[in-house]
Amino acid sequence: MKRRDFSLAAAAVVAPGLIGMNPASAQAPRPREGKDYLVLGKQAPTDAPAGKIEVVEFFWYSCPHCNAFEPTLEAWVKNLPKDVSFKRVPVAFRDDFAPQQRLYYTLEALNKVDDLHGKVFRAIHAERQSLTSDDAIIAWAEKQGLDKAKFTEAFRSFSVASKLRRATQLQDAYKVEGVPALGIAGRYYTDGSLAGSMDRALSVTDVLLADARKSR
Repeated sequence: MKRRDFSLAAAAVVAPGLIGMNPASAQAPRPREGKDYLVLGKQAPTDAPAGKIEVVEFFWYSCPHCNAFEPTLEAWVKNLPKDVSFKRVPVAFRDDFAPQQRLYYTLEALNKVDDLHGKVFRAIHAERQSLTSDDAIIAWAEKQGLDKAKFTEAFRSFSVASKLRRATQLQDAYKVEGVPALGIAGRYYTDGSLAGSMDRALSVTDVLLADARKSR
């Protein structure tokens, strides 16, 4: 979903061709720079431990493309080589994205991402809940069995606010124009628009990971 399409009206529309290309696309010719992926002019910061290559998924909980991509991404992440470090970064193309950014980083702070990340997508896209405000998010978290006081404290903490700033800085460093999108090794960027689909973007990422290994 491109940055210019992020409006309340467009958020419910899934553009054709971005999700679901046949996995056989992995047999396609080698991805081409400028067409299937971009090389950053300036290295983006990474948090990967020494000896590991970082892959970043940029996402937004209310994005229908991100919701559709999540099961495929989750399966791909489970099979990543040991030298790859994966992390998610919630984007903020507008100020009103911030509550959902806070939600993700609060779940991370409480070690609840594995338990509740998928449930956030389901609440928004299947159950049609409006998790766009602080109060709505806090009420939802309480319904999931989380302690309201502890969740609220983390949600409004300085450490979570700091992560929001770093997320925006990384989003800008990768020049993210839409989600879902993938950043690789602080050097490369791809998304469904460039690669043709998010399935193929993962295949492109596999190739770029191999390139990153060779250049270490």
